[in-house]
Amino acid sequence: MVFLFWISFAFVFYTYLGYPLCLAVLKKVRPRPVKKVEFFPLVSVVIAACNEEQNIMRRLENLLAQDYPSDRLEIILVSDGSEDRTVEHALRVAGEKVRIVELPSRQGKAEALNAGVPWAIGDIIVFCDARQTFEEDAIRQLVANFWDETVGCVSGELMLHKTTSSGIQVEMGAYWQYEKWIRKAESSCGSVVGATGAIYAIRRSLYRTLPQGTLLDDVMIPMQVVLQGYRTIFDGSAKAHDIVSGQMTQEWVRKVRTLGGNWQLMGLLPSLLCPWKNRCCWRFVSHKMGRLLVPVALLMLAGLGPLIEGSLYLFATSLQVVFYALAAVGAALPATRSSRMVQMSYFFVVMNLAALAGFWRWLRGDSSTLWRPAYLEGGN
Repeated sequence: MVFLFWISFAFVFYTYLGYPLCLAVLKKVRPRPVKKVEFFPLVSVVIAACNEEQNIMRRLENLLAQDYPSDRLEIILVSDGSEDRTVEHALRVAGEKVRIVELPSRQGKAEALNAGVPWAIGDIIVFCDARQTFEEDAIRQLVANFWDETVGCVSGELMLHKTTSSGIQVEMGAYWQYEKWIRKAESSCGSVVGATGAIYAIRRSLYRTLPQGTLLDDVMIPMQVVLQGYRTIFDGSAKAHDIVSGQMTQEWVRKVRTLGGNWQLMGLLPSLLCPWKNRCCWRFVSHKMGRLLVPVALLMLAGLGPLIEGSLYLFATSLQVVFYALAAVGAALPATRSSRMVQMSYFFVVMNLAALAGFWRWLRGDSSTLWRPAYLEGGN
């Protein structure tokens, strides 16, 4: 029991602190800078949209206003069986630079991207969503990285903004800052093991058709690029903007989908777990798989601590009781989440419960139905 207790503790520690510390050392001793030079290849922006009538005009206008030569840029909007006025609104601003592909019925984001990419003529494809906006030079910043021939995929940075005093926004913002630090560190010494779905780009020649029902295109596509021998990097100078989830229910939906999608990904692309095929295997296991398995380690710590004699284990058990009690208080009495400790405990527990829920839905085969804009599942 003692061995299992300490293995579980070491696993949780490594996942949240040990791996980032390893990256901090690696980026110091083995940096891999990118040769970034401004140039202007043909660029195709592909957007998959489903029932986005409230966002699509603003989104297209934002893309058409990019600081990038207009004769080197095209936009392909794929309407994934939209039942609202998404296409009608898009047509109001669509000129010769915007091509609209309509799918007759809703097929999911992966199928929408597969339908849109064959229409692209650009050497570089930029993927984005309908809700966010780009800064004026975002595409120019993304593209400049492809001057480096080792780079196959570039992820931009998503800037999350607060709109209310909701506590979850504070903690979600802090979590996102932690996640972005890890991505920057991975990039500075090699490759990132995923991209930001709101803003990323790849060389068109490296795109591979996504399997039907793929949930995480922003992990699948970058990892396909890595498996072909190219780097996936993070460039914080290419920025998109969005609003932090205002409610835990909204964040819950997103996390269950994301974490369920990581389980699905390993089934769709098992070579990710083969070190002789995936040179970023260690990063993928540490960054993606570790967080999926942390709930199991937490359950082991909670179950084994009280069974082991000794003041150290009594102390560890007491800390866990206090931590989970704070989370329970936060769940039962939302007003108490104004306390930073209550909010942190609550957020951590909910995120790990989401990991278990994602695993359960993947086991049940619900993964293929999980992709939906978060606001459709309760939030905005």
